[in-house]
Amino acid sequence: MEPTKTRIGEVLKTRRTEMNLSLKEIENATSIRMNYLQAIEEGDMTKMISPVYAQGFTKKYATFLGLDVNQLVKENPQIFYITPPKQDFAYGIGTVEARGTPGGGVKWLPNLLWVVVSVGVIVAGWFFGRYMELF
Repeated sequence: MEPTKTRIGEVLKTRRTEMNLSLKEIENATSIRMNYLQAIEEGDMTKMISPVYAQGFTKKYATFLGLDVNQLVKENPQIFYITPPKQDFAYGIGTVEARGTPGGGVKWLPNLLWVVVSVGVIVAGWFFGRYMELF
């Protein structure tokens, strides 16, 4: 952890405690999850989804606390240039499963119903026309 990252986190945490706000209140007001707020305050930006989220969340948090976001970024631009940890995706046998679609076997029923109704209307129209001697 770099000292500047911790310093920004300390500035935000100090301001939050001065305003007598809990992390839960900040979470409710900003829609930033508490674990991300804690990561910002601890200066551990590797817990963020991506550098873009780290920058956005930090700016939104600082704005909510009434701090000058531009000044924070200007003083510490390196905080937003983080490299997230490499995620390892392991797809083994059995991880991919074949799933059927819900109602997959019943899709033909509504179409069949429409065809039967349509044919019924046409036949009834033909018989009605013959009965009324229209043709």
